[in-house]
Amino acid sequence: MDDVQLTGILVISREDRFEYDIREMLMAFYPGVPQFFSMGDTRIAPSEEHSQMQVEIFWTEAECPGMARVSVTAGSFGEQEEFPADSRVAAKSSLKRCLYRVLSQIRGGDLPWGTLTGIRPTKLPMALLEAGVDEEEIIKTLRGEYLISREKSRLSLDIAKRERALLSKMDYQKGYSLYIGIPFCPSTCLYCSFTSYPISMFKERVEEYLDCLERELYFTAEHFRDRHLNTIYIGGGTPTTLSSKQLDRLCSMVESYFDLSHLLEFTVEAGRPDSVTKEKLAALRGHRVDRISINPQTMKEETLRIIGRNHSVEQVVDTYYMARKQGFDNINMDLILGLPDETYSDVEHTMEEIMKLSPDNLTVHSLALKRAARLNIERDRYRDYHYDNSQELMDMTYAYAAKMGMNPYYLYRQKNMAGNLENVGFAREGKEGLYNILIMEEKQSIAACGAGATSKAVFPDGLIKRAENVKDVSQYMDRIDEMIERKKKLFFG
Repeated sequence: MDDVQLTGILVISREDRFEYDIREMLMAFYPGVPQFFSMGDTRIAPSEEHSQMQVEIFWTEAECPGMARVSVTAGSFGEQEEFPADSRVAAKSSLKRCLYRVLSQIRGGDLPWGTLTGIRPTKLPMALLEAGVDEEEIIKTLRGEYLISREKSRLSLDIAKRERALLSKMDYQKGYSLYIGIPFCPSTCLYCSFTSYPISMFKERVEEYLDCLERELYFTAEHFRDRHLNTIYIGGGTPTTLSSKQLDRLCSMVESYFDLSHLLEFTVEAGRPDSVTKEKLAALRGHRVDRISINPQTMKEETLRIIGRNHSVEQVVDTYYMARKQGFDNINMDLILGLPDETYSDVEHTMEEIMKLSPDNLTVHSLALKRAARLNIERDRYRDYHYDNSQELMDMTYAYAAKMGMNPYYLYRQKNMAGNLENVGFAREGKEGLYNILIMEEKQSIAACGAGATSKAVFPDGLIKRAENVKDVSQYMDRIDEMIERKKKLFFG
């Protein structure tokens, strides 16, 4: 199939089960290729240059009582497994393994994360650790049940162990975290799919937005008064698009309304160097903010222009040293692998420059092509660029992180990631971002305020429910009472 342009995948199944999981697995092997389910009239006529793959899935009874069988075939390749007939979980696992093996044979290669298509790979080893399963058995389970590579199995287990130790200080029943969304940016980056609007569109309404945000924060503080606030994360967007006075106002709201006596971490994204000034850093430093993120994404000037980040490499360096002079001793820097036209040597140069700065945290992202990102919406405009990510690149960044005295401490994945790889956060001892772990492991409730923010309620029995604020800034302000009511219903019934 790799010799020709695959124009579609037709899936024929006798039962309408696990369509989402099938789609996810097909997308992992063939990103961007259209999928059709049991629809013969949508078949694409094959030719020498174009082809359609047909995948057939059969569910049958097995010879052994109480067992069922799933069979997956595509062309000359086929796999089958038996599983307990009364177990939906076992049926899904068997289907995914069979489909994975067939696709792996067709493509002539494996995926580093096997059948795992979810965004939280460490939840599996974390659950097994908490159940008392020994490490050797955990690795065996990850390898056998999910077909994860040995390297990724080890990585996810090591990170789960580190997360578990870091989170041991948390009281999940009494504790909670607070997210505050500032949905403005200097400009919209090529790959961005977050709730973000150019600050120029709303410059005259920022104070109005803060007024609405203050109402939501006040409600949250009042209703969580009997619980302990452990972490605060102000993200977006780019919070430092606010003026120094507006940042001071926002942080003052937090200090006025919330009890910070149990606070372990207060993070603010200062991600765009072109939005940061000495006055803004001073405003943050004047409050309880103890962790910031200054994100270059790359240290190659040409790439910065391509992806729409209107700052220079020099600004990244200057902003970093400015923050150090202001007294910030916990600075994170984000990088993205797989950016347009970036080569191995480009990424190596970026890592060399980052190592000279010596940040406390480093988050390495694999480029993910989200539907709402310009890179996806305007894909024809960027089709002539090459996008390269590989395990070799990841290994190189991991090696540099180790040289800087950092260990991996949190991990997550996204759909449509370049190279089917992962995002990993590295940190020096004692500089880990607790909020990052909490949002991935879903062990603590997060009250989220602001346009596009999603609150998450984690109940004692493990049940998780969410409530989203509308993304549109004007709608958020017009419907602020409704946003507060959504939060009230989620957390307090």
